[in-house]
Amino acid sequence: MALSANLFLRQSQSLVMTPQLMQSIQLLQMTHFELTQFIAQEVEKNPLLEFTSNDEDIGSSGDREAKEERFDGADENHGDDSFERGGGDLASDWYESENTGHADRLSDELDTNFSNVFPDDGSPQRADAPELLSQWKSMPGGEAGESYDLDDFVAGQVSLRDHLNEQIPFSLPDMADRLIAQHLVDQLDDAGYLQADLPETAERLGAALTDIERVLDALQQLDPPGVFARSLSECLAIQLRQKDRFDPAMERLIQNLELLARRDFATLKRICGVDEEDLLDMMAEIRQLNPKPGSGFETGISEAITPDIVVRPASDGNWLVELNPDTLPRVLVNQSYFASVSKTSQDHAFLSECLQNANWLTRSLDQRAKTIMKVASEIVRQQDAFLLYGVDHLRPLNLKTVADAIKMHESTVSRVTSNKYMLTPRGLFELKYFFTVSISAVEGGDSHSAEAVRHKIRQLISSESPEAVLSDDDIVDTLKKGGIELARRTVAKYREAMNIPSSVQRRREKRALAKVAGF
Repeated sequence: MALSANLFLRQSQSLVMTPQLMQSIQLLQMTHFELTQFIAQEVEKNPLLEFTSNDEDIGSSGDREAKEERFDGADENHGDDSFERGGGDLASDWYESENTGHADRLSDELDTNFSNVFPDDGSPQRADAPELLSQWKSMPGGEAGESYDLDDFVAGQVSLRDHLNEQIPFSLPDMADRLIAQHLVDQLDDAGYLQADLPETAERLGAALTDIERVLDALQQLDPPGVFARSLSECLAIQLRQKDRFDPAMERLIQNLELLARRDFATLKRICGVDEEDLLDMMAEIRQLNPKPGSGFETGISEAITPDIVVRPASDGNWLVELNPDTLPRVLVNQSYFASVSKTSQDHAFLSECLQNANWLTRSLDQRAKTIMKVASEIVRQQDAFLLYGVDHLRPLNLKTVADAIKMHESTVSRVTSNKYMLTPRGLFELKYFFTVSISAVEGGDSHSAEAVRHKIRQLISSESPEAVLSDDDIVDTLKKGGIELARRTVAKYREAMNIPSSVQRRREKRALAKVAGF
């Protein structure tokens, strides 16, 4: 069979991942902060894009130019219509000027001018303290006409390093020791633990290791108790020494914290050489200690989560779903600037590309907002019972259900729900929170959400008494009576995921807490 080259004409359809399509997909899963940064970069490199905030006017450039022309025209012929636009103000000014002078003369004749009686009241120029004049000017009604800025009167929170630097001069009078202390302070983490290797620190500073250890011993006596510890056991030991409760039994307990975490009380009693009652007292003292002494100080600015969707009750009994305007950046395409520049510029290809990219970005942002709105509205429709009655009525939901309802692909719904938050009357939730697996019900009833089942298990355990601690089998029976079919191993898995100990460990802890409360 001879091989030969032939030409064929074929028509087919295929999805090509163009850069614009990839950009639209990326915009869907961006957070508000990432989206703002991306748009700022696009505005910087595209002269036809304008980034406006929600407080600014969102009209087109042509509207703004029309407004400027209208104002300019008004300024040119202001003499003709000044009385029509401000006649009332001119008349009132004339009336006040004429009558004010007459009233002042009448007050002087009748000796009823209160400015003579209280010469210093309300007059900053006559104040006895000249240094208060600048403060007076910033008051409401002062000369500057400015109001108070309450942020100027808010005291800043003290950081852990500032708090320690205030104490170091009283504990370490020597300047060399203070330099070592300052170096150790700089190596503290947010919890107050020292993240430094002492031999390496001594080599870096050119000091003896004994001097570093001596300074560290002095720093560990500062407030808050437990600061400058290098491990959890050392942190607890420092606090117990300051309370004069670090006896040999307590020292052995601190050295075996892993047994305490596993709640191996039998081994702890044997190691510490105490009975059950003494061990319970020692555990009660450890619970009163602070494992993170530096957590009570300011470590940085807390970033608040801005919701992308706001849900609130409507007047007709339904739910009103809206996009948060604070998370919707507004981008304008300056068509008038493009028209004016394209007439004189020679680089028409560059301007056309900029216009195409600008139009594509605005359409992508609009499509992103519409897609988020569709997904959020469907989630609210599916989880109506949760919004009304709480987490017990959270329905099982998956991505396919929402995707089929809004005629979109599951991957699109997954991108939309990533790092997006919804503000509801029940609180602030991530959109992923509403998607939970389904748990079958008894005798073919309505299925239950896994999150709702975990909430029921948490409620059952929190309401149990020390004399009637529920085992996993008891929880299974209780859930079955409530119409939830669940295996014992599933209950154990949910319980361990919520960091809830077993029934035997809970019984010991509840009895221990009851004894401590009785003391």
